[in-house]
Amino acid sequence: VQLQASGGGLAQPGGSLRLSCVASGRTLSIYVMGWFRQAPGKEREFVSRIKWSDSNTYYRDSVKGRFTISRDNAKNQMYLQMDSLKPEDTAVYYCVLRRYGGAYHAENPAAYEYWGQGTQVTVSS
Repeated sequence: VQLQASGGGLAQPGGSLRLSCVASGRTLSIYVMGWFRQAPGKEREFVSRIKWSDSNTYYRDSVKGRFTISRDNAKNQMYLQMDSLKPEDTAVYYCVLRRYGGAYHAENPAAYEYWGQGTQVTVSS
């Protein structure tokens, strides 16, 4: 399985960016996809996840109401629409994938078997 993220860049505070992540692989099975981020000098943190079967979503509190995660099943593609961006959203954003269900904690990086290469998001005036 390979994950390819794109869409990062520079935005002003209050601006918007849209991240995309496409998953590929011969026997691709998706249970959940999501996003983590890591700012310089900080630990990697959970941002959001979406269940592939029913589009159920979950967000960290600091992005609720500003970020929207969505997916396109037919394209094995996931998106993160980021609005009302703040300087503290500056980070490298990683897309992640978990193939199978079972008990897991969405905010735990170890719950996801596959990680993309990361895309830089910088929010600055």
